Amino acid sequence: MSSIYANLLPVSGKWKQEITNYLSEDVPSFDFGGFVVGDKPETGSLYLKQTGLICGTPFAAEVFKQCNLEVEWYYNEGDYITEDQLAESGGKIVVATVKGAASNILLAERTALNLLARASGIATQSYKTKKLADESGYTGLIAGTRKTTPGLRYVEKYAMLVGGVDTHRYDLSSMVMLKDNHITSTGSITNAVTKARSVCGFAVKVEVEVSSEKDAREAIDSGADVIMLDNFTGDELRKVARSLKNHYKGTGKAFLLECSGGLTLQNLSNYLCNEIDIYSTSSIHQGTGIIDFSLKINSM
Repeated sequence: MSSIYANLLPVSGKWKQEITNYLSEDVPSFDFGGFVVGDKPETGSLYLKQTGLICGTPFAAEVFKQCNLEVEWYYNEGDYITEDQLAESGGKIVVATVKGAASNILLAERTALNLLARASGIATQSYKTKKLADESGYTGLIAGTRKTTPGLRYVEKYAMLVGGVDTHRYDLSSMVMLKDNHITSTGSITNAVTKARSVCGFAVKVEVEVSSEKDAREAIDSGADVIMLDNFTGDELRKVARSLKNHYKGTGKAFLLECSGGLTLQNLSNYLCNEIDIYSTSSIHQGTGIIDFSLKINSM
């Protein structure tokens, strides 16, 4: 059964108010361009002009809805448009038709395109990274990070899912991640994990970032659920991961190993091994390129 990603978005969710905020930000007072074109009924074509994964259509659809426009989509969320498809269509493909007052089309245009471009860029980079890992024989998870853009976290985390990767923790309330500053402030890994567990309960995972096998063992022994091996070299990472899995084999200690720190599409293959359960990287969403879309009112 195919996935309908729009079902992830609640009917009355906060994300719809964010769309309203985006539109208000773009026109804080008078819409001078809207005055120029007026409310003449028009039809516009929404073009994709670059190969990649289509993502962000629910957000764009909400922009159009709030601007009293009708939209008809010709492709599904998550469809991958290839170079051959673009070439057959003369370098751009109509992915949707938008109908309504000219002023409203132009009001919606840039906000909708920006959301599609950003979401599709992240989804495409996520897809490429996951594909590389799969083709290398890796069987674990590729995940994003919390290094999202303020105000766009919802869109960016959603785009990771459409691209086929794990979102990691959504925010500070989703999972406890104890980093060097937490450990320094509390005095030890054990102290930090014990204090975190006293308030987060059984339903929230505790993750600890470590930079040595010794610290990883302390984190596991103190009850951490996930151990992040941060900024290890490829060979060192594999050695430590195998050592930890062998050391705790048969002890009843359940934990996941995560690798993070400087991972990109270009160097990921140097780190991959199946003793690591999760590879997390901000390169799939922070500073990624966009996928180019445009919207043109059709000439009569």
